[in-house]
Amino acid sequence: MQYHVNGNLVPASEATVNVRDRGFMYGDAAFETMRAYGSSIFEWAAHADRLANTCETLGIDHGLDEDELHERVLDTLRANELEDAYAKLSISRGVQPGKLTPGPTTDPTVVVIVSELPRGGLEGSDVWDGPATVQTTKTRRVPDAAIPADAKTHNYLNGILARNELMESADEVLLRDAEGYVAEGATSNLFFVGESGLYTPSLDGPVLPGITRSVVVELADDADIPVYTGQYTTDDVRSAKEAFLTNSTWELRPIETLDGIEIGGGPVTTLLSRRFDRRVEQRHYD
Repeated sequence: MQYHVNGNLVPASEATVNVRDRGFMYGDAAFETMRAYGSSIFEWAAHADRLANTCETLGIDHGLDEDELHERVLDTLRANELEDAYAKLSISRGVQPGKLTPGPTTDPTVVVIVSELPRGGLEGSDVWDGPATVQTTKTRRVPDAAIPADAKTHNYLNGILARNELMESADEVLLRDAEGYVAEGATSNLFFVGESGLYTPSLDGPVLPGITRSVVVELADDADIPVYTGQYTTDDVRSAKEAFLTNSTWELRPIETLDGIEIGGGPVTTLLSRRFDRRVEQRHYD
């Protein structure tokens, strides 16, 4: 395998960053996890916009334009002869004097790593082994006023603490906000089906604006499925007709159980999954 580090492709075994890099020392870095289908990045423009927003929030001026970042990701896929893959693009502020207060970004660290995934689309297969077993946790989602939810940073301590609470059989956590309303998983967005349509926690709360989340909302609108955003409780989810999680690698993953209570997928989850596969097929394989 080869990874892209600061403008150069290097063997994975030699792909390193300085131990004084602020991304390592403080989590002072932005990243995007993306899915490549048929040698191209799904929803690249949306990922690039979110990455730019995170860098703006952190005050990281890396000096690279969107096209150059895109080319580094594609170069890494080509170097590894991968058409269907996971790709992660990270940008840190780089090495600076050992103090918490950041200085101007003069030498950022830019890294692309990739790994093979199955084909997507109508003829593809799921990354996950089966529907997710989900568990609520005592750990709460960090409020927006502390760490903005729309900033996708290397600081994943909140999710790690929540994942540490998982029972051995569970796949994902369901984090609640400070008021007790459901927010998101450690690495996923939440949807559930109720009497009137599809429901998902509002981005007004501490919820990451997931790229796959946005696509699912579009697909639901196209299918005339009402989509509601708001504040919901764990009981709302536990009593749902269907529920599923979304992220770039999982796409749509049904929730089998939440805290031991069976939910499962259903016709809405199946329809949206099929429409998602069709969009991938049309844009990346046709």
